[in-house]
Order: sequence, then C-alpha cells, then structure tokens
Amino acid sequence: MIEGVLKLVGNTPLVELRKAMDVRFHLCAKLEGANPGGSTKDRPALEIIRQGLATGKIRKDTVIVEASSGNMGVALAQICAYMNLSFICITDKKATPQHISLLRAYGAQVEIISEPDPETGDLLVTRINRARAIVESLGNAFWVNQYANLINAHAHHRTMEEIVTALNGEIDYFVCCASSCGTVRGCAEYVHSQNLRTKICAVDAPGSVIFGGSRGKRLITGHGAGIRPGLYRDGLADRVITVTDMECVVGCRTLLSREALLVGGSSGAAFMGARHLRDEIPDGANCVVLFPDRGERYLNTIFCDAWVREQFNQSMDECYQSLAPSLPPAIAFPHSIGR
Repeated sequence: MIEGVLKLVGNTPLVELRKAMDVRFHLCAKLEGANPGGSTKDRPALEIIRQGLATGKIRKDTVIVEASSGNMGVALAQICAYMNLSFICITDKKATPQHISLLRAYGAQVEIISEPDPETGDLLVTRINRARAIVESLGNAFWVNQYANLINAHAHHRTMEEIVTALNGEIDYFVCCASSCGTVRGCAEYVHSQNLRTKICAVDAPGSVIFGGSRGKRLITGHGAGIRPGLYRDGLADRVITVTDMECVVGCRTLLSREALLVGGSSGAAFMGARHLRDEIPDGANCVVLFPDRGERYLNTIFCDAWVREQFNQSMDECYQSLAPSLPPAIAFPHSIGR
C-alpha cells in the first residue's frame, strides 16, 4: 500500500498556455513538478521501489543505489527516507547545488563524480560504472538502473493515461524531452496500445547520442544523454526535434515571464520543441508538452544571468536577439530577469 506523502505521486495538473506563444492550436503543459519530490521521476522511482519490495528484491536492510544527474536521485531519496531504506546516489559535477542539497537533506549518501569516462569522455558512463561497482561490492544492494529498467517506462503509461482522460482522448501532438527514454517510451507504448492518433515528438540535444547524433558538450541536465539508453527502441518517436542549450534557457525565461511558470531546463526544451512544430500543427489541434520539473533547482544556472553570460558569452538580451530570427514575435523578447 502506498501511504503518506507518496500517495501524492501522479495526477499532476494539465494547464493551457495562453500567453507564452501565439498559436492557433491548444497548447497545454503537464506540470510534473507538482509531484511531491518535485519531478516526473517520482513516478518511476516509486514504482521501481514498490515492485522491488513486493517481489522481495528489496528488503529492510537493502541499500538502494542509483546514478542520477539530479531528479531521479531526489525522488529516490524522498521515497527511501519515507520507507526507512538506505540510499546511495552517484551524481557528478554538473549536478546543481540545489539537487545536491536536496539529496543530503533527505539523508542520501552522495558520491560526486568529477572525471569522465576515459574512453567516451562522458560523465554518465562513469556514474553508471560506479553504481554497478558499488552494487557488486555490497552484496545486499539494489540498483535502480533507470536507463534500462522497463518499470521506468511502464510507470509513464499512467502519465499519458492522465493526459488522455483530461482531454477526452483528443491529443494530436505530445512533446517531451528524451534522456533515460522512460517517459517517451512509456507514453508511446500507451498511445500505441490504445490506437490513439497522437504523434509522439521527442526533443533531443545537440551532443546527445540517443537518436544517433555525435557526442558533445551538453549543459542542461535531463536533456539528451551521452549514451543510448537500454530503454531506447527504434520508432519510439514520430518526430525528433533538436533544441539547443540556449533555446532551453530562452524557453524557461519565456515561460517565467509570460506564464509565471518557473520550470527546469528540459521543460524549456519541450516548450521550444513545440515552437519548432508550430507551423505544422493544425488549427484547433491539441498539443501537450511535458514539463518534467520545477525551476527552483536551476536558480544558480538557467535563471542566473551571470551563468548565462559565462556559458554563452552573451547577455540574456543578446541570447534573445540571436534567436529572434527563428522565434515568433510572441516569444522573441520577454522581459529580462535576474539582473
């Protein structure tokens, strides 16, 4: 039985975005930051732990282990704190200070990786290898393994079911970021199982290898991945849209200034992914974008003008101006913040 704060996982709100972009279709956002742990990762984290307990793979003395850049770690930390389970989170130097602080506040043991894998140059590979090594050394440990665990995907059947129920099945486009591929696979599986007309649109990052790109530098956690996850399958998405780091920042700042929504980088990416589709979505259609988390965890990065200048060598106004030719007037120049 799911009790206490964990009963609040799921049934997140769906809101229409009326001000952020001038469109002739209905643009709605699924606000996964309303989950008690603050992100969409609450769904798979809870389901993986719940099934582990039900099958005996997790016992009272089992140590939960996971490699996470942030949100999955926080979700597991909260769940383990409630269930009195020990949790070790392997994260890396790109994790935000807010994510690290939340992990420790919930009582997680945190290990921060600073050196990338020598063969791939990717921090994620090092994190995963370290998680595997810890599990093998402890003996009484359970590795969540979000990038290959099918329960991750299955948990998101409910995500899409909630959207379908809210819109009476009338969903034409669904846009979400790809990282572990749990969300995109789970939502795609539900759409296909119900024979829905919905087009699944995955948003990926330059430098991500999920959909066959070349590995490169990425700034936004939860947007793309340096490995092709085990959950990936060919044909998962009807469309793949590439959204840059700068577009993510502009998307987040636009949502804040226009809709008063403080959301994270992958939410900004999903929003800008919908912007890329703007001219092909028919009048009156329903387009849903998934916003995976809230923005408080990115106050030192995405919502910090000094960080923006350091990363892009431009002010926020210059970022808007550099993207203006590709942006419709409705989102070209929202007022600047964080000065």
